[in-house]
Amino acid sequence: MSGQASSYHVPIMLDEALDILKPERGGIFIDGTLGGGGHSEGILKRLPAGSKHFGIDRDSDAIQEAGKRLADYPAFTAVHGNFFHMRDLLAPFGVSGADGVLLDLGVSSHQLDEAERGFSYSMDARLDMRMDRSQTLDAYEVVNTYPEKRLYEIIRDYGEERFAARIAGSIVRERAIKPIATTSALSDIIKRAMPGFAKREAQHPAKRTFQAIRIEVNGELDELEKAVRNAVMFLKPGGIIAIITFHSLEDRIVKNVFRSLRDPCTCPPEAPICVCGKKREIEIITNKPVVAGEEETKSNPRARSAKLRAAIKI
Repeated sequence: MSGQASSYHVPIMLDEALDILKPERGGIFIDGTLGGGGHSEGILKRLPAGSKHFGIDRDSDAIQEAGKRLADYPAFTAVHGNFFHMRDLLAPFGVSGADGVLLDLGVSSHQLDEAERGFSYSMDARLDMRMDRSQTLDAYEVVNTYPEKRLYEIIRDYGEERFAARIAGSIVRERAIKPIATTSALSDIIKRAMPGFAKREAQHPAKRTFQAIRIEVNGELDELEKAVRNAVMFLKPGGIIAIITFHSLEDRIVKNVFRSLRDPCTCPPEAPICVCGKKREIEIITNKPVVAGEEETKSNPRARSAKLRAAIKI
């Protein structure tokens, strides 16, 4: 069913990512966050004969959906797992390096829109938020068992929510009466904890807190720095990595990793020559992050917070 429109995932900055990755170069390309296959289909359409493309995702639903969508592309292989372990996941296929790697760190549209997955504050469902439904930790456990201090830290740091203390306190008080079991119950608690003026903001009052809990459940920032470094290491010389982020903490990690790989020297500034022996590994393609255009943000509001950074392996 290649080429068929899919509601599973609307790829963010597809043209911008493809222009940077240049899959028409051929070789081995990796989509580390397959989702519904939108980015992967764009790559596959440009790949010349003899190339290979692997799509990795921790969500078995994504593997199934993208597998159907991309079934007509013989170059495509879907791989179930976390891109954090890219090298190990691709070793059985005889892949030891890539010519291009794409990482879209956002949660997929399908996961947000499918009520039963428990990601959305606007649709009632059991608190879940697991990208990989085989894992044990879910949003219900985070909300109902984490100490108040830890909830506050998660909401403050991952959600960048200024009313984190009020929200964490309200969650703990409410769960002492009865467990908080659904997305609507949690959303209502958050809204009641917010001051009146905050409820009149353009975005939903629960958006930042739900984001924070989702990041905690899925360990989205755990070892992200190491994963980006490993992805760069996995590139062949001349290989390109493009990373799309949706959160300032993610973007900061990617930016800092790229800078450290471009400027790895640890010698004192006054040293006449470099003696640390650390060599530049990449050149940064995007001096400033690429953002979605006005037309895309109008048609897909989720693109507003997206930032694309890219680098080429030396």
